[in-house]
Amino acid sequence: MPPPGVCMSIMRERHKKEGVGSLANPEKHSNQDFQQLTQYCLARGVRYIDEMFPPDHNSIGDGLLSPDNMGRVVWLRPAKMVQYPDFVVDGLSRFDFGQGMVGDCWFLASIGALTFQKHILEQVVPLNQSFKEDYCGIFHFRFWRFGRWVDVVIDDKLPTVDGRLIFVHSKTPNEFWPALLEKAYAKVCGSYADMNSGTPAEAMMDFTGGVHITFKLTDAPPNLWDLLFRAAKSKSLIGCGTPQGETSANTVAPNGLVRGHAYTVTGVKQIMSQGMLVNLIRLFNPWGQGEWKGDWSDKSSMWQTVSPDDRKMCLSVEEDGEFWMTMKHFCEHFVDVDICCLCPDFLDGNSTCHWTPSFHDGRWVAGTTAGGCLNFPNSFWINPQYRVKIGGLSGVCSETQGDNNMLVSLMQKPDKRNRRLVKSLHIGFSIFEFKGQSGKFPASFFNNNVPVAQSKNYLNAREVMEFFRLKPGEYLIVPSTFKPNETASFILSILSKAETHIHENSNDQDMEDILFSPKTPKPTSTDKFEYNGGDVDDKRTLFQKYSDEFEEVNAEQLQSCLNENLIQGNVKKTQGFSLESCRSMLALMDTSITGKLNVAEFLRLWRKVTVYKDIFFRTDEDRSGMLSLSELRNAIMASGIRVGDDMLNLMALRYGGCSGIISLESFISLVLRMDCMAKIFRQLNEGGAISLRDNEVINCS
Repeated sequence: MPPPGVCMSIMRERHKKEGVGSLANPEKHSNQDFQQLTQYCLARGVRYIDEMFPPDHNSIGDGLLSPDNMGRVVWLRPAKMVQYPDFVVDGLSRFDFGQGMVGDCWFLASIGALTFQKHILEQVVPLNQSFKEDYCGIFHFRFWRFGRWVDVVIDDKLPTVDGRLIFVHSKTPNEFWPALLEKAYAKVCGSYADMNSGTPAEAMMDFTGGVHITFKLTDAPPNLWDLLFRAAKSKSLIGCGTPQGETSANTVAPNGLVRGHAYTVTGVKQIMSQGMLVNLIRLFNPWGQGEWKGDWSDKSSMWQTVSPDDRKMCLSVEEDGEFWMTMKHFCEHFVDVDICCLCPDFLDGNSTCHWTPSFHDGRWVAGTTAGGCLNFPNSFWINPQYRVKIGGLSGVCSETQGDNNMLVSLMQKPDKRNRRLVKSLHIGFSIFEFKGQSGKFPASFFNNNVPVAQSKNYLNAREVMEFFRLKPGEYLIVPSTFKPNETASFILSILSKAETHIHENSNDQDMEDILFSPKTPKPTSTDKFEYNGGDVDDKRTLFQKYSDEFEEVNAEQLQSCLNENLIQGNVKKTQGFSLESCRSMLALMDTSITGKLNVAEFLRLWRKVTVYKDIFFRTDEDRSGMLSLSELRNAIMASGIRVGDDMLNLMALRYGGCSGIISLESFISLVLRMDCMAKIFRQLNEGGAISLRDNEVINCS
């Protein structure tokens, strides 16, 4: 059984600081260790079968094959298909493979780009794998998945019909790296069916963990060809796509291009023709066939207008899916171009000026940190906030007017295991300039300030990114969904040419500003610490009313006392305190460990619950007798507890549940538990850390 979610979250943060999830030390997908599994199989002389992605119809997925074809599928190891299987034959090339029955041209186009960058390819495809030495039917691949590198283990059973691969296959019958790579990616997506449709940018990001830049060709920058030329030289992966046809089917247009299809940019070259320079783009169709039929295609007469050397260097008259076309035709017949690189230094051609990356995990939670866009001025401020301090450019970085010095990318993380079930929200971000303000920025700041930069649109895409030119100063970046109260996780990536300092801005506002705002009047001195029971003598009298002959109260007696004396007025809309809550409170306050509260313990508890009750009603602005999740923030702050957005999100999920409201009972249980656990930590910590034995952890819990 895996550890609880909060434990996993803490472990992941610790592992991240220790370098787990980096390329050098990738996280183990599904907690499967390739080396240990390999040694286990070799020691026992067995072939590996992956229980996490088994060779059955679930791994293929629904809707991809007809019931008849699904019934004919047989999962075979390569040695059952050919006599001498091999992982790689004569190197890895874009011409090695052809697409199968799954619509993953976007993935295969990205593999085509990957084959041009050997150092990146070897990160994804470990080449020290074979069907010969130490073979036991197990292989592994590495992908960057939403902020961390993962090592993905698979077995080599592949789906076939009549002994032939039904998905991606190599044109060399005994070569299997393309089919195994596709299977590993299907595993992280959830199934083969989950790879049906996508964009090259998605896979290219997963191959590199780098920077993704996209250019819409209807609004292309005037220097796009120069950018592509420099990107090709800077070891970038470049992909593109054609516009969708009248249907979602990949139909072939009269000009030879496939509608709604992904292609790879495999070459960028300037060539002399009839005394004029011509800018050419070389493209690759991952089908391995089907090419452009216009100017500069394989059989175009335009190739007779160039020098024999250029013709020999560039032209390959083969039906291999690769062709040339002019930059003009490229912009006319394609929708966008995606560039994925480790560093965007190709943008200004200055390879000595390095961009410094910074990555931040965050989460929007309905009611607490999901405030929506600026169209919702009263809630926008509750979104996660990030402070950015930009210094001047380093000495090696030249700067001219119009240069961009910052790239901001917002990527939403999936909340479902299966890729096709992921629902993308409309996301975007705004950037504000400020001076000398501390704490989380309130609604008043955003009502009085306009963004100095922001994403052009809120898109229901995996990623939204923009380039900016920002002068030195202090800025606040606020990522948000378009609508409020939409829950999702995200990664905020910031790359800067200038010296930049970034941190999450989740510190609370001043408690007085919230607690004693016009909507929550300040309590008078007479009722500040004496509620519902008068002075100490009155409370002792109350205690004696419910205590036993030994002057102690048990959980049942405490329940009666609280429900009969603490709950009055609007509180009666709730069901009062349950026996389980009273047992929990008793356990927290039972310092003598007798299972009951003596008078001193009771008085301490009574004072706390009456203070928390008062806070509850002063922050219950709509007088509903319940706290909304947005009111919870104010109530927690009023209790003197300083928490960041991530902790507030956990409280909302744990105590608000699907109803989105919190009762008096739940609020008091929450704050009392936090208060007691904080005291336990302060008493037991040495040097800011706690070391506990197993039985001690259980006792504290």
